[in-house]
This record gives sequence, structure tokens and C-alpha cells, in this order.
Amino acid sequence: MSYLRRQMFRIGAGAALAGVALPQAARAESTLKWDLSTVWPDGNFHTQNCKLFAEAVKTATGGALDITVKAGGQLGFKGPEHLRAVRDGLVPMADVLNVQQVGDEPLLGTEGVPFLVGSADELKVLHKHLRPEYEKVAARNNQKILYMVPWPTQYLHLKIKVDSLDGLKGVKIRVPDKNAQDMLAAIGMAPILIPWGETIPALASGAVAGVSTSATSGVDGKFWEFLKYVYPTNHTWSCQMMNVNLAAWKKLPAAQQKAIEDLAKKLEPEFWAVSIQNDKDSVKKLTDNGMELVKIPPAMMKELRSKTAPLLDAFLKRVPTAEKPVRAYLAELKKS
Repeated sequence: MSYLRRQMFRIGAGAALAGVALPQAARAESTLKWDLSTVWPDGNFHTQNCKLFAEAVKTATGGALDITVKAGGQLGFKGPEHLRAVRDGLVPMADVLNVQQVGDEPLLGTEGVPFLVGSADELKVLHKHLRPEYEKVAARNNQKILYMVPWPTQYLHLKIKVDSLDGLKGVKIRVPDKNAQDMLAAIGMAPILIPWGETIPALASGAVAGVSTSATSGVDGKFWEFLKYVYPTNHTWSCQMMNVNLAAWKKLPAAQQKAIEDLAKKLEPEFWAVSIQNDKDSVKKLTDNGMELVKIPPAMMKELRSKTAPLLDAFLKRVPTAEKPVRAYLAELKKS
């Protein structure tokens, strides 16, 4: 039994118990149907998490709330549009990539500051200080965060093999957010901000010769058909936020709200574990299909960090609300 299947079994069992424990008063006479929008394909682990959550919610509410996951951008929303779509009630729920919402809410790009976070454990510490601020952002955008799950560490997926930053100068590369754009521009590359749904056409047409993203997305996009090398730079982090429209949320009985919140709290750490495992599995799939995992020379990594170091102060100056949580995070990890 695979890791993900084991997680599905555990989650399903937990949801069944949650459904049994739900007070009878929380069970509605008729079923309420919601759509949940995500841009990621059916096979992506975030989409699988969404589906598991939807199934668990249906069980936990005794069938009163039936959530249908619309994967692959079926509803027509691009990733950077999800915060607004939930805010405006165009969809009751969405799996929102935080760093792509910086045009509306710059604070949501904090995790994407180059080399601010080095591991999932460090990200948990950052969230301890940052999550309350994220909750405020969600509230003023007429929504609520039910859970957050990180993408695995980020990679540069490229056509060329180099051993110094000089070899990357001028290379056109797709990036998902402004922080990644600033970072790769700082080292001389030519980053282009492209939503996921337009990434594969950009690769196929030659508009870009590389992609900054996770190994997970590399597998989703079958990058081995276009690219040759994977560089484990671990340069930025980001999270999917499961957001629900507040007007829709407030229509649920209090007992159902509590059941869903309890469920989200229980599942979040299990979904994090799925993410960490998925990174390992995805790297293997990329290499099994012919891509090479490049061992980056220490001098190249040192220069990469050095050239991008000023971006932290630039971000904090541009987004002053990030100053307090970021400084608290750095102090706790003794990085300041």
C-alpha cells in the first residue's frame, strides 16, 4: 500500500468517526452543494487532499454539505484570481496559492522571499508567527482559512547544465510569483510570470527554457518531455490555503462549522506529511524519466544566496506588516 493510500485510509477512518460524533442538530434536512476550485490536475497531491477533505466533510456533516472538487481550472479561474473569486462569492471555496495573491495582498508572498525558509520544520515556525496575520488578510477579503498545506521545496528545471550563475544569464524561465521573479532577475536570468495553466504551452512553444517550481509540478507537467536538468536550489516556499467564502460559511449551522474546523485541524498535519513524501516521490519520477538531478557546486549556491540576500530587506520595506512576524521567526531560529 502506497504512502498516499495509507494516508487516505487513515483520513477516511478519522472522517467516519467525526461523522458519528457530530450532534444530530448539525445534520441538515437537505444537502447543500458547494464547488471547490483548484487549478491543479487530478493527480496532484493538493487536489487529492482537496478530494479527501471534501469526502471527510460530507461524512462529518452527515451528508449535509456536499463539496465537489473542480480540478484543473474547470471553473475558469487562474491561480492568481482565486482570492478574489472567493472574496466576491464567485465560488464558495478554493485552493488558493498564497504567493500568487501578492497583487491583492502582498503579505501573502512572505514565504516566497528567497531562502527565508529552509525546510518544512522552519516553515512551521514561520507560520506560528505569520498565520494570525494571514487570518486577518483572509477576513478582510471575506473569507476564512480552513487549512494550509505547503508545496515541497522548489527547484529550477532547465534545458542546460551549468556550474556557475554566469551560465544562467539571459535564460528565459517561468516563475509563479513576484518574489521568484525578483530573485531570478537578481542573478541575471530572464524570469517571466506565468500561471500554471499556461506553463506547458510556454515550454512547448519555446517561450521559456526553464521553470521555477516544485518537483511535484514537474511531474504534473511531464517536464522530461521539454527539459533535462533539475537543480535542487530550495529557494522559496509557498502554501495552498483552503479558503471558504464567509457569507457561505455563516449559512452553516454552528455545529457543522465546528465539525469542519475540527476536521481541518486534524487533517492539516497529515496533508503536510503527504507533501513531504510527494517531493521524494516526484524527484524519483523525474529522474526515472531521464532528467538529471544536478549537484550544485557550493560556490554557485553561495553566490546565489549572496546575490538574493538583499531581497529580504526590500520585501520588508515594501510590506511593513511582515516585519514583526518575520523578525520574530528569525529570532526564534537564531537567524537574525
